[in-house]
Amino acid sequence: MPLDPPTAAVLQLLADSGTPMSMVSGTPQQAREGFHTMTAGIRDPATLAQVRAVEDAITTDGIQVRIYRPEADGPVPTVVFFHGGGFVIGSIETHDDHGRLICAEVEAVVVSVEYRLAPEHPFPAGFEDCLSATRWVADNIARLGGDADRIAVGGDSAGGNLAAAVALACKEDGPRLAAQLLLYPGVDFREDEDLHPSRIENGEGLFLTAEDMRWFGDHYLSDAAHRQDPRASVLLAPDLAGLPPAVVGTGEYDPLRDEGEAYAKAMEHAGVRVVLRRYDGLIHGFFGMGTWSPASAAAAKDLCEELRALLG
Repeated sequence: MPLDPPTAAVLQLLADSGTPMSMVSGTPQQAREGFHTMTAGIRDPATLAQVRAVEDAITTDGIQVRIYRPEADGPVPTVVFFHGGGFVIGSIETHDDHGRLICAEVEAVVVSVEYRLAPEHPFPAGFEDCLSATRWVADNIARLGGDADRIAVGGDSAGGNLAAAVALACKEDGPRLAAQLLLYPGVDFREDEDLHPSRIENGEGLFLTAEDMRWFGDHYLSDAAHRQDPRASVLLAPDLAGLPPAVVGTGEYDPLRDEGEAYAKAMEHAGVRVVLRRYDGLIHGFFGMGTWSPASAAAAKDLCEELRALLG
């Protein structure tokens, strides 16, 4: 299918403006500032999904979280959400729209987590923060207005990786999770590009580049051995049986398409209930592109509906 026309128009506008498609020429802090500008910095509040309340809090381990509460009366499902950004950029501010949308569409409490970023805090710091925050949510589920039997984890891109890794950890040591929402997750840090052809097919000119992915990985993983660690490369986890049901969303023109789909199929092979949706014409990051791409908005709504169905 051709590239989604509104998405293609935005990519062409960026190319014509001379805006660099890759962020690797600057420092991590410059990349963070640039990403904040192109997300939270230009966002029209009128386009945000409406929720009942928003509250910032700090967990017992000192992790900042943002809590979104839906209009529905509780106890309701709860989604612990981890933002994307290659483990180096992104924040609860850049992904405020994601948290609000999931809250409104799934009718769930959403707890968005401000985990530590690399390279200042390399692997496994971000993973440890996300796991700690998930356990804090389970311990405080009544205060949050959630249902202890309907806790899910979710995230986009790097956040999808973190959600998958947290789900694996919780399978062994709790808390028990009801579902996973994995939005175009990166799940394999091995550097053999032949493993996942979409890394090459979609590695240039489509927002997330192959160069960006190498840059993110080099900042996040301070030791080459970490590339084989299943807390990072979750596709290499030896046993996926017993994971909670998963909704996995990929985009046709995303370099992470093939590995996300490989992880979905590996879970399914292990007996996990999986809803896999590939959205033709869309690129990496489509969940946050609905304000100017109707196809992206429809895809995001569809994925939320699938998660809502899993959570009852």
